[in-house]
Amino acid sequence: MKQSKIDCRKEHQQLAHHELRRGCSRTHPEAHHNPLLKRLWPQPASEDVSASEIAFAISHIFTNSLTDVQTGALLTALHFTGRDRQADVIAKCAEAMRDAAAPVDEQSLREVVKRRGKKRAVIAECDIVGTGGDSHSTFNISTTSSILASSLLLIAKHGNRASTSKSGSADLLSSTVPTPPVLSNAAPSTLGRIYENTNYAFLFAPVFHKGMKYVAHIRRQLGWRTIFNLLGPLANPVEALIEARVVGVARRDMGPAFADALRMSGSKKAMIVCGEEDLDELSCAGRTFCWRLVERANPAYKGQRATEEDEVDGDEQGDDTSDDEAPPRTVVEVEAFTLSPEDFGLPTHPLSEVSPGKEPHENAAILMRLLRGEMDRDDPIMHFVLINTAALFVVSGVCEADESNMGPGDDGRVITERGPGGGRWKEGVRRARWAVESGAALRQWEAFVEATNAVEKQL
Repeated sequence: MKQSKIDCRKEHQQLAHHELRRGCSRTHPEAHHNPLLKRLWPQPASEDVSASEIAFAISHIFTNSLTDVQTGALLTALHFTGRDRQADVIAKCAEAMRDAAAPVDEQSLREVVKRRGKKRAVIAECDIVGTGGDSHSTFNISTTSSILASSLLLIAKHGNRASTSKSGSADLLSSTVPTPPVLSNAAPSTLGRIYENTNYAFLFAPVFHKGMKYVAHIRRQLGWRTIFNLLGPLANPVEALIEARVVGVARRDMGPAFADALRMSGSKKAMIVCGEEDLDELSCAGRTFCWRLVERANPAYKGQRATEEDEVDGDEQGDDTSDDEAPPRTVVEVEAFTLSPEDFGLPTHPLSEVSPGKEPHENAAILMRLLRGEMDRDDPIMHFVLINTAALFVVSGVCEADESNMGPGDDGRVITERGPGGGRWKEGVRRARWAVESGAALRQWEAFVEATNAVEKQL
């Protein structure tokens, strides 16, 4: 019989605990952490320390079970041995971070998703996010794109305040006028109510990942990026409901590792992107390196052929075998290719034209001008946002439809042309433009603002 996610999680935790006993005690981790550190360093080539052990050690940070020195030493060892950039370590540590997050009622959210799906063409929950740290200080592209995407998709945008730039996603949204959202009110207990009224939700990291407060001051003192800079995009609090995502990385060599980490975590629709300038977005200035997860039928599968009716609430049904060792119904492969603005039907723009590097309130003014349709449709920032929004639309699958009836303002003229990776990138831009010009994105944003402020009055 198939194991539930809860059963699998317990099994993984038991395995990690068994492996970690050599280097870190469960009951007194602060007293027995050093053996693990000695095995991590100074022999980074050794495979003696497993990804599960590392993740289990990381999990003690979230319960404040390690001293500051031990936490700093662990993060330093992982960084300088390169273990924090390995796919299995990233996947396991992201799982540990999600396990430590505030619990969300997934079943209730699934019911909301199902109800809203009957009303609109929403597809489960999607996310678009970057690791940050690219030093380019561009406009808040992924955050703006997430709002545009909510015109057609249910969005769970995971974000935080600025770490490496002047204006982080939470800083930006909290600075919008005339009324900003109350980001802390999008909490585990209120998400269902919020999604009843809007396709958009911003999941403020400190609300869901409270254990991160124990490492924040250590990260600031270390002076270099740690594994936590990489885990954020993979630690969405509603991970189990995320159907599609676009993740930007600031280093090209991290692309394949992130793609593999997502695949190990069970993702089936995703694309990792890195602008040629080491930009953690799809670049408006030139080429973007892409690694796309694509689900295909497994030729080795022996069971009956799946149909849409075979899937109930995300669980596959109709499998005529209970053999856990049998080949899976589908396989997820990673396709690598490059994209450029011309693939989206748009011109290139130097990053200097989309890098205002301004304070949050100034970037918030730019965001609202765009959402209200007050920005020139050929403004470089507009093109930058359209490209990234289009990418999420393509990855989610909405651009595969040969008919279009998004709502008022949609001319229904689907662009079927395919580009690199087989994507309908220009159709993605058409839909993204409609989100702005029809006012659909603005309406979803205003509904989110209203919903979070309504929660504030009810508390």
